[in-house]
Amino acid sequence: MDDHTTPGGVPDADRVRESTAAEVLHDIDEATAARIDACAAQGRDAIDRRLSELDGESDVERLLEINASILALGGLSLGVLADRRWLILPGVVLPFLLQHGVQGWCPPLPVMRRLGARTRAEIDAERVALKALRGDFEGLGHAGAGAARPRAADVLAAVRA
Repeated sequence: MDDHTTPGGVPDADRVRESTAAEVLHDIDEATAARIDACAAQGRDAIDRRLSELDGESDVERLLEINASILALGGLSLGVLADRRWLILPGVVLPFLLQHGVQGWCPPLPVMRRLGARTRAEIDAERVALKALRGDFEGLGHAGAGAARPRAADVLAAVRA
């Protein structure tokens, strides 16, 4: 096992997809493809706008962390200031967050996925597809014998553009 796989051998980036229902994965992938097709049909300005939108899209991991933090801090605050029974809230939420960290799944995950929350890899796949349609990778293809190959810095700059 290396740093990028779980104890079961599943790559970290795929844990959420692996634990997502097939019909939800299909819906997420179809919605992504439809957005890419719409941007391609509308041209470069639409692609640029969509890439800007993707910069602000939070992935499901971040959404889980934010929601767990809000609920845990809220329960802790209410437990200290109002009624100790509120301390049950962080006692429930934090084990869910731990479970997600260890297994890549927790009870809120299916709800968030059905609402369309995507993984970082899913967001990045849309980003790379849009950049390819925009032409960001032209000239970075495999060079023939004797031709100069693109430098790694050039490739990274194109992907990050």
